[in-house]
Amino acid sequence: MNAAIGLSLIILFSLGVPIAISIVLASIIGIEFFSRLPLLLVPQQMFVGIDSFPLMAIPFFILAGNLMSAGGISRRLVDLAKSMVGGLQGGLAMTCVLTCMMFAAVSGSSVATTFAIGSILIPAMVKHDYPRPLAASIQASSAELGVLIPPSIPLILYGVSTDTSIGKLFIAGIGPGLLIGGALLLFLFLFCKKRGYGLRDREDRHDFPTAFKRAWAALLMPVVVIGGIYGGVFTPTEASAVAVVYALIVGGLVYRELPRSELYPIFRESVISTAAVMLIIAAAALFSFLISRSGLPGEVAAWVTNIFDSPIAFLLAVNVMLLIVGMFIETSAAILVLAPIFTPIAIQYGIDPVHFGLIVVVNLALGMFTPPLGVNLFAACAVAKLSIDQLLPWLMRFVLVVLACLIAITYVPWISLGLVDLLY
Repeated sequence: MNAAIGLSLIILFSLGVPIAISIVLASIIGIEFFSRLPLLLVPQQMFVGIDSFPLMAIPFFILAGNLMSAGGISRRLVDLAKSMVGGLQGGLAMTCVLTCMMFAAVSGSSVATTFAIGSILIPAMVKHDYPRPLAASIQASSAELGVLIPPSIPLILYGVSTDTSIGKLFIAGIGPGLLIGGALLLFLFLFCKKRGYGLRDREDRHDFPTAFKRAWAALLMPVVVIGGIYGGVFTPTEASAVAVVYALIVGGLVYRELPRSELYPIFRESVISTAAVMLIIAAAALFSFLISRSGLPGEVAAWVTNIFDSPIAFLLAVNVMLLIVGMFIETSAAILVLAPIFTPIAIQYGIDPVHFGLIVVVNLALGMFTPPLGVNLFAACAVAKLSIDQLLPWLMRFVLVVLACLIAITYVPWISLGLVDLLY
């Protein structure tokens, strides 16, 4: 059955069938023609896959991100970041990274970050004489911080699929997020100095007190959400609903940039995005059930432990595989299918499941802005009105920066676990 499902998936992927549909069709083929299992398992296991209370956080964080984008929050965060680093050469490019870090702290979605921040900063960078492909590459690579800095939808999915504490995963995501953000900031500062970009970045810049005064309500959002979780006021799932309420209040009553007429399109877009994610989760749950029933995870675990005799070699192999997988398979599906298989093996090697979760998510985040199927890459190209091949010469620099950070995150566990050990 495993071979039939695998072959069916390859054929369906090559025909361009969407990932969720491919997984469901391949699973049906495997059940109907190569097993004695009833087809009733298909809807049953798909429902079981989404019948989880922590998954309620996903639609709420998607909605919160859309409300932030429409309510003027993203623009104020851009102005604040520009007031902090805009005085430096390359400050506008660095503003993109800083803003993505702040926006990521409340949206939880890298695609939402790409559209919300890219629609403001890509035209601004082009206006300030940055090449358009460079501007789009900066945005695509910066937006992947949205899946690392808490709250993070991929970290929620990893926690649900491996029964790992989502609270610990959120805390563990701060260190890698700051490391990658800091590395991108340093690279852009040196790169712009060497190439002569960003000489006019001081123009149209607010002073810090003014920008902070305009953005203080937006900055309180991560404090309320993250502080509430670790203060024991509410769970990560409840925090997602709090984020929606706070975004409505700030956008509608404080900034007054969220009219009632905008709410229906925002809700509609959020429902469509949620449905797409939930379909992938349901399909992956069915696929994982069939794989587990076939005994494949045990066989893979036995094979891996025979081949790799140390945690270092195992982590290197996992990194290579996840980098390849991330280039071709959507992040949510990859986590839900692979994390339950490899996390128990990692635990056998003495690797903390929280640390391993960050390794998995950083790998797949890298795939979000690498061709051929990087979602951030497509989003940045859509905003910048460019084709992917125009970005590639510029993009490789940022891929190498994040890859270097990934190696550090993999082999220096305290980057992820330092805060976790301090707080738990």
